[in-house]
Amino acid sequence: MRAARLITMVLLLQARGTLTAAEIAAELEVSERTVYRDVLELSAAGVPIYAEQGRAGGYRLVGGYRTRLTGLSRAEAEALFLAGLPGPARDMGLDEPVRNVRRKVLAALPPALREASQRAGQRFHLDAPGWFADTDHPPEQLAELAAAVWQDRTVTLRYRRREEVTRTVEPYGLVLKNGIWYLVGRVEGGLRTYRVDRITGVEAAGDDFDRDPEFDLPSFWAERATEFVRQMLRETITLRLSPDGVRMLRFVAEPPAVRDALAAAGEPDPDGWVRTRLPVESLDVAYSYVLRFGPEAEVLEPPALRERLASAARRLGDLYR
Repeated sequence: MRAARLITMVLLLQARGTLTAAEIAAELEVSERTVYRDVLELSAAGVPIYAEQGRAGGYRLVGGYRTRLTGLSRAEAEALFLAGLPGPARDMGLDEPVRNVRRKVLAALPPALREASQRAGQRFHLDAPGWFADTDHPPEQLAELAAAVWQDRTVTLRYRRREEVTRTVEPYGLVLKNGIWYLVGRVEGGLRTYRVDRITGVEAAGDDFDRDPEFDLPSFWAERATEFVRQMLRETITLRLSPDGVRMLRFVAEPPAVRDALAAAGEPDPDGWVRTRLPVESLDVAYSYVLRFGPEAEVLEPPALRERLASAARRLGDLYR
């Protein structure tokens, strides 16, 4: 632990030039007293650290000294590809390797390029979770699952559905979709997807597994996500949409349903309205969809949904009269 901290201190000074004891302590999350002891230890080991006095003073490396300790460990090399995703990396327990790899990359860059990281961070930011999501509490089992994914280690899951079940899974990958984490894993019947927040326990199940070299996580997820949405679309309703309703369609329904509805749309009538068929998950979901359109959509079929919307319109009229 101390050796890693000493190396990190040298890399910080190498990357930034001069730092005060307080700045180093904040970066390393230690006390200033610990920084003073570490500086003495580095000096005794032959690292030329010089203390400058005065208001603009601090610690710096003498004579352009550069350490060769910038090689990446395996964990840091893997974390390099998550360096632009600080939130998800933290949730998976990879915060420290990501910080280490950023320091080593900065230390390896020439001085003229070291501000590139700061410039990028000031201009671009990825906020993966959806609105109103609780991002302060990632799923309890996520870090342990991430370790199993990295190490190709078979695990036994306890999974909460209508009742708790147990599954032995070869964890192939983790996906963050709209603030929700999913585990993709191989079980006896093939590849399956599990919501991580429904996993109540994770235990090592034995030896490491041999990953299928042909498996491609992005392609699998794209295919399975489209298939999942289409499986949900069990009902179809017939609508008339105004021109504004057509424009609103993509904000109301799922993309596969929107594509089907646009493909099924007929020619506009003299008022610009079009007739189409919209796949939906259920008539209850369709009811909520059509309410969002307001007066820009009319339900033609099924009759039960049309009557339900007519009743809602009458109640709205009573409220606003």
